[in-house]
Amino acid sequence: MHLRFAALTASFVIGLAATAQAPTSLKDAYHADFYIGAAINTAQITGQDARGDALIAAQFDSISPENCLKWENVHPQPDKYDFTIPDQYVAFGEKHHMFIVGHNLVWHNQTPAWVFHDDKGNLLTRDALLARMRDHIHTVVGRYKGRIQTWDVVNEALNEDGTLRQSMWEKIIGDDYIAKAFEYAHEADPQAQLNYNDYNLENEPKRYGAIALITKLKSQGVPIATVGLQGHDSLDWPTLDQQDATIEAFAKLGVKVAITELDIDVLPRATRQQTADVTVNIAQNPALNPYVNGLPDAVQQQLAKRYADLFTVFLKHRDVVNRVTFWGVTDADSWRNDWPVRGRTSYPLLFDRAAQPKPAYTAVIQVATTKSSQ
Repeated sequence: MHLRFAALTASFVIGLAATAQAPTSLKDAYHADFYIGAAINTAQITGQDARGDALIAAQFDSISPENCLKWENVHPQPDKYDFTIPDQYVAFGEKHHMFIVGHNLVWHNQTPAWVFHDDKGNLLTRDALLARMRDHIHTVVGRYKGRIQTWDVVNEALNEDGTLRQSMWEKIIGDDYIAKAFEYAHEADPQAQLNYNDYNLENEPKRYGAIALITKLKSQGVPIATVGLQGHDSLDWPTLDQQDATIEAFAKLGVKVAITELDIDVLPRATRQQTADVTVNIAQNPALNPYVNGLPDAVQQQLAKRYADLFTVFLKHRDVVNRVTFWGVTDADSWRNDWPVRGRTSYPLLFDRAAQPKPAYTAVIQVATTKSSQ
């Protein structure tokens, strides 16, 4: 029987005034439940965005790197690693006593073409690519052993129908490239929490594929601790029942769940299907960018209620959900301004372009203050 979330009242939306007892930050509001994280960019990592840094330190107790630990940035050439920004990223997290996330080790995007070819341009053999994967994982994870607490080991390995994506990793190595990546990450840091991360797992076909994948990995003794639900959501997807059922399904497998890249799109949908594929590129169209001069109050209210509804589900599963991370700090930082349509004015996060809390922020705080009665 479907759960009823209709009991969530209008008190979670706009106009909620903070009481004297109300928490003063997201991390304080959810301190007893799960980490509250933000993905941070290079300007924030290097101190160029002082306002953003102050907001991160005040509101969040976990950080993820938007791009600096992706293969193309940290390992751009066969004989070159660049740890300049990653070192500063980890130092930032340590300075503020944060739960530090490593994102990510094996992905089909933002991985240089050289990774899959030899110096003559030929595709690598299975053994050669495994050796290259192991070297990369041991070098990157090993450098931050005991300092980065959790790693997104494999990112987005599934198609929408739940089958394995035919990436270069899969084509050259085979289906067991996922197990091998986890094996190498565990070798490099046996104490780190290892995650599988993907989008659209709330849709049944892809969720069932992920369940089958995690079940197989666990049966093989692969040290997978967490499934990451990216959470690139919209005002009407996923439904609350979908969100609830997805968390429950992975909890039954004996793994934790992290909401890893949360944002909520309030703009008109630019694609027919829900997706977070970074390669999608839609032509500019004024109809897809309707809020250039600001978000209407009615939409602010919808966004606030949507966040409150989702956090109600997350709190229900606080014994399983170990982290909720927003993909960005303020609306100005969000990747949704340029994806899947470049140059849009997007409003997907809790803080506006001036780093001020939006009604959605108040709504999320209010959920935490009323959790004892849920």
